[in-house]
Amino acid sequence: MTPHFTDRENDLSALADLHGRFPELSTPLIVVSGPAGIGKTTLVSRWLRGMTGSFPDGQLYADLRGHSETGPADPGDVMGQFLRALGVGQVPHGLDERAALWRSVTDGLHVSIMLDNVLSAAQARSLLPGGRHCLVVVTSRYRLTGLRADGALYHELGLLEEDAAVEILSRGIGAERVRSEGSAVYQIVALCAGLPLAVCLASARLASRPRQPVRTMAEALAQDRGRLAALAVEGELSVYAALDESYAVLTPEAARLYRCLALLPARHLDSRLAAVALDVSLGEAERLLDVLVEANLLEDTGPDAYRFHDLVRLHAEERGRAEESPTAQEETSRRVGDWHLHTASAAQTLLSPIQFTLGREYVHEPTVTCPFADESGALAWLEARRADLMATVRTADEKRWDKLAWQLVDALWPLFHRLRHYDLWIEAHEIGRRAARRDGDRTAERQMLNSGAIGLNAAGRTDDAIDWFSQSLRAAREAGDVRDGGQALLGIGAAHREAGRFQEAADHLHRAISAWQDVSYGRGVALARIILGEIALEEAQAERSGGANGPAERAAELFAQAHEALVALNDPYDAARALAFSGRASALTGTYDTAAERLGEALRFFESAGSAHWQARVSEMLGACAHEHSLPGTAREHWERARSLYASQSPSDARRVGDLLAGLSGASRPVDPADPREERATGPSES
Repeated sequence: MTPHFTDRENDLSALADLHGRFPELSTPLIVVSGPAGIGKTTLVSRWLRGMTGSFPDGQLYADLRGHSETGPADPGDVMGQFLRALGVGQVPHGLDERAALWRSVTDGLHVSIMLDNVLSAAQARSLLPGGRHCLVVVTSRYRLTGLRADGALYHELGLLEEDAAVEILSRGIGAERVRSEGSAVYQIVALCAGLPLAVCLASARLASRPRQPVRTMAEALAQDRGRLAALAVEGELSVYAALDESYAVLTPEAARLYRCLALLPARHLDSRLAAVALDVSLGEAERLLDVLVEANLLEDTGPDAYRFHDLVRLHAEERGRAEESPTAQEETSRRVGDWHLHTASAAQTLLSPIQFTLGREYVHEPTVTCPFADESGALAWLEARRADLMATVRTADEKRWDKLAWQLVDALWPLFHRLRHYDLWIEAHEIGRRAARRDGDRTAERQMLNSGAIGLNAAGRTDDAIDWFSQSLRAAREAGDVRDGGQALLGIGAAHREAGRFQEAADHLHRAISAWQDVSYGRGVALARIILGEIALEEAQAERSGGANGPAERAAELFAQAHEALVALNDPYDAARALAFSGRASALTGTYDTAAERLGEALRFFESAGSAHWQARVSEMLGACAHEHSLPGTAREHWERARSLYASQSPSDARRVGDLLAGLSGASRPVDPADPREERATGPSES
């Protein structure tokens, strides 16, 4: 039994009754409202845990941060987190497309969704799923009557009854102590005004001082009756009184952790972050976190995962600003910044071992071990901490820690490249570029320009991408850096190809190849040849030509050269891409068996690598090859698989493949092989 959960049986029954009142063809939407600290999150979490069997496809949770000083959570970000939790590999950039995918993915699923700390009806409305078998429960300090238009039913959570509050105190300090000082206990309950958070904090303080008379705390709370009186209306002020009392009994070390964690630009709190913030061992950090959890000043939300209640964080921040000197605050923030750089760099080494990286410098050399050991763990850490990592980038920019800013942006390349958070990608590189320029590091500035331009191109901003690449090209020439100049030329070529300007693209790509051949940079040459091969492949498909010396033959030769070079350079991912394109070109020259063999080999690699996007693309190519060689059954099989894979990544691609399938059934729309330009050509330019 949870020690802080009592006397809510009627509320649990009310929620079950509301759930049963929804028509079978509608998505149940329940709003649980009440003042701060009333126990909304605890109640709904308890109820949903008891409903696990009704939602076999999962239970999703998001804190919408409706009352956070940093502002409410962006529904698009939350939607992206939910989609990834449901197995979506590639989340669209635009909110409209992301929302359409969210509704599509949830249609037919049995999922419960808890939207916690919601600020407005609009914030919750954008996250409603598409399936009628889902359940959505919203908690808010506001009533959110605007959701009535969406069919919501409401439950307002009231204050604890006196006996329930006494029961919470009894569980914390023991029944004997309650009996022996009953008058003081009931006085505390009255002063806490039935607010569960205040009662729990009072209980924790009393439990930490078993020899202190209960009346001492009653007297302390009674000193500020005006603030306590506001509890029933605002749910905030007497919580501050309870927090002050709980904070006062902490050990100096636990009190400092309490202050320091709240001052950090981080929301994902764990033992490693605590150890870095205080510059203590991991074991000591875990012990101090336990102290804060026991005192109800920090919530334990999972294995090595913690968070502040909104009001507790505000209190901790106030104490931090009052008691931590500006120098101490800056040192703590910089230690955490160096830790983020160190850990993100370790993730980059695992995820992008071939990628060129810049140097790393630390003011506080991290000693705490990384929280992951393999690629999947590294990517999961980057995804879960991306908001905190970006907050560190912004903090470094504000404080003019320029080296930390651009080095951390460089380290976050796998996050941007693999997970495609375009807004963060572009913002980070704008900061990194600015910081590198202030730092006077022209090599770093070119790296920021190149990596940022790739993000701009991936987001469809081709003209901006060309501008950034052109700036990098000029800087590389001034520095006499042939390799970087080639990178910029490759990027310009990729952007022109993306815009359909094939001749301009080819001109820049050939110049990149020439520059890189002079400095023996084989990988760059191979990647440029992949883009040239894609251009030739598109020309071959447009002309339906596969004869000797035609574009299909040129494409096949370019892909073969690229594949051979990338295999020799131990770049299996790009080698598999080259092999897939080589198979597609083989189909156009008439050798279907060779095409199927090469595409099949590439598909097996992407399956082993867990790349859903490239599995879809290769399946689509296999379907096109089969269709062109009059194998409709085989084409249908591959296209159906491609559509299924695309459905969780890109609705537009799924619709396009759906049109191809409709063509097989005799629909009026003509069936054309997939246009490779549907997928942005960011991969080949990322050298």
